[in-house]
Amino acid sequence: MATANSLSFTPRSATINRDTKETKVQVKLCIDGGQLDSIPSIPWASRTNKHAFQESPSQYVDIDTGIGFLDHMLHALAKHAGWSLWLRCQGDLHIDDHHTTEDIFITLGNAVHKALTSTETSQLGLYRFGHSYAPLDEALSRAVVDLSNRPFAVVNLHMEREKVGELSTEMLTHGLLSFAQEAKVTMHVDVLRGDNDHHRAESAFKALAGALRMACGRRMG
Repeated sequence: MATANSLSFTPRSATINRDTKETKVQVKLCIDGGQLDSIPSIPWASRTNKHAFQESPSQYVDIDTGIGFLDHMLHALAKHAGWSLWLRCQGDLHIDDHHTTEDIFITLGNAVHKALTSTETSQLGLYRFGHSYAPLDEALSRAVVDLSNRPFAVVNLHMEREKVGELSTEMLTHGLLSFAQEAKVTMHVDVLRGDNDHHRAESAFKALAGALRMACGRRMG
């Protein structure tokens, strides 16, 4: 019988394009990290910032959503989950941040689910369950996930401000709920303490990253 350490694995990856009347979202994801192949060359998708970009032999992250704080949160998620992620969005930010944020998390969740089901060995030896705590100064968050194929989420961020940067804080919660639905995971994300909303949000995304990294890992043997 084949076991997780007796096989060579194809990197678990996905490419998703989502076009609606409100947004265009493009995502290339490899949940095992490494370099990404065939990044699209599209005029509207050229990078306009450097604050959510990193490149190394083990990981490539390049994110531009049009909302700086959302870029920051997605960069933290990808970096600490061990993903390689290229993400672009052209959204109707002249209206507000709702469609852009919602469609990004829908597309990213879809990409995670597709990556985890992309090959016959994608789920071989999968830990399935993951949990993580992440502090950021005075803030502390906990995340627990189950790659259950039963989408459900409880998200308590306890944000106090209306916005952080140009992102509505309510959209962080809504985005994570949308992500869980499309990724088909059970997910609990709780900010346990904190005084600063930037710190609350960032610790929550880093905790979620750690939990996803554990759940997507493989048992050897």
